[in-house]
Amino acid sequence: MSRLSIHPEGRTNATSPAEPLLESDDPAVIKAELAKRGIEFQRWPAKVKLHQNPSESDILAAYAVEIARVQADGRYPTVDAIRITPDHPDREALRQKFLAEHTHAEDEVRFFVEGRGLFCLHIGAEVLQVLCEQNDCINVPAKTRHWFDMGSKPQFCAVRFFDNPEGWIASFTGDVIAERFAKLP
Repeated sequence: MSRLSIHPEGRTNATSPAEPLLESDDPAVIKAELAKRGIEFQRWPAKVKLHQNPSESDILAAYAVEIARVQADGRYPTVDAIRITPDHPDREALRQKFLAEHTHAEDEVRFFVEGRGLFCLHIGAEVLQVLCEQNDCINVPAKTRHWFDMGSKPQFCAVRFFDNPEGWIASFTGDVIAERFAKLP
């Protein structure tokens, strides 16, 4: 189930964040709270059950209708799919890379078609932790400080949309704030 936790960025002690200001698993509340901060959140049905080892082209073909809908306005001409499973050979290196706070020069748009992942958004004096699961589509605007946790035994697949043909390019902030917040097991 999708979940939103909003925390003040400050600490209650040297190692842990303050108590959440809000926690909700109600999609309407999640959408409204994120919208107040400029983040788009939608629920789309992930209608296709992927086979055990789908290729990127299999995933993109399975979700061609959703991809066409997003690309119709011309904002996101480039699309790919990422699928990370517990046996992925680079899962630890990828997790560490995504866990470092960073920004992008473009929006980060993800449609989760399997599994889950935790987006952590550092906006002003707040950290919003958004547990995205299958059927969630999130659009994090360009320049938003954030990090992503896929967990120690990742199991997710997301269709990713870009306005840059080079795909995922991060600018790391050097802030260690991510170390103070809960991670996925």
